[in-house]
Amino acid sequence: LVPFIGSRSKVSEVLNRKKPLTLAMMRALHNGLGLPADVFLRESGADFPDSMPDVDWTRFPVVEMAKRCWLPKVDDIKGKAEELMRALINRAGGFQTVSAVLFRKGTSARFNAKTDIYALTAWCLRVLSLAREVALDHKYIKGSLNANALRDIAKLSYFENGPLLAKEYLNKQGIHLIVASHLTRTYLDGAAMLLPDGTPVVGLTLRYDRIDNFWFCLLHELAHVAKHLSVPGKQLFIDDFDLRGHEVEVADTKEKQADDMAMEAMIPRKHWQQNPIQGKATGPKIQALAEWLKIHPAIIAGRIRFEQKNYKLLSKYVGNKEIRKHFKESCSDAI
Repeated sequence: LVPFIGSRSKVSEVLNRKKPLTLAMMRALHNGLGLPADVFLRESGADFPDSMPDVDWTRFPVVEMAKRCWLPKVDDIKGKAEELMRALINRAGGFQTVSAVLFRKGTSARFNAKTDIYALTAWCLRVLSLAREVALDHKYIKGSLNANALRDIAKLSYFENGPLLAKEYLNKQGIHLIVASHLTRTYLDGAAMLLPDGTPVVGLTLRYDRIDNFWFCLLHELAHVAKHLSVPGKQLFIDDFDLRGHEVEVADTKEKQADDMAMEAMIPRKHWQQNPIQGKATGPKIQALAEWLKIHPAIIAGRIRFEQKNYKLLSKYVGNKEIRKHFKESCSDAI
């Protein structure tokens, strides 16, 4: 039984009923010894779930996911990776929602080459599963998320609870906003995707817990929803904003369009080109411009830092550690 179960110790544990057979073991015994599937599944005529030969279930970061309560904490969690991940896939609406895109790497230019595709897929499935748990009162209408709507959302930054107001606004527009911390080796800030029924989902990691970063990430992903998403399971935008402006993405028109739409929503070009902050940027100047534009000062400070490529500049104005407190994650929603 070692070739089918994995080792002498595992065989002993199974035969002594200390550990159950996993799906992988059952398949191996079925294929190697010709034992019927319904013997293992204990149901007449039952068969194993469709195999996914391109997927190596052991590569999903199930241990890290269980620590975050994304998966149940069970014994021999790595051996049960397929069962656990299949359950998450079902909650997310099916593997086709992300697998066809991610496993072909058919994503945008802001996809980091160092990314662990299994960790990234797991994160996307988590976001989609959380979105499907919440019923929205309204259905998304294509075209309703235009430049004016994005400008209205940007102005919510003016309020202390602006991130939660943005979530409420989007819910009423039929758009999910889901926050889920990034997994190891995902190099991820945000993503835009669609549920199987076409409902848009914006996922954010808050990897950089700053006010300026939150609003740019949110508006950038919403721009993708407005301009580029239309077919569930066929399109997915993954964004590592550390790559913004790098040569790898210079020719990516969709990322540039999303950038332009997000920046226009936060600070209209006609105002920024007038050079409203003359000379050295100071706190009073930033505060005055933010009050005039009715946005958070962090957005202006962040724009200056990006354009000058100096991220030590104005650091006390970008709102460090001011976003995650609005979106606390807990273990209470684990299944």
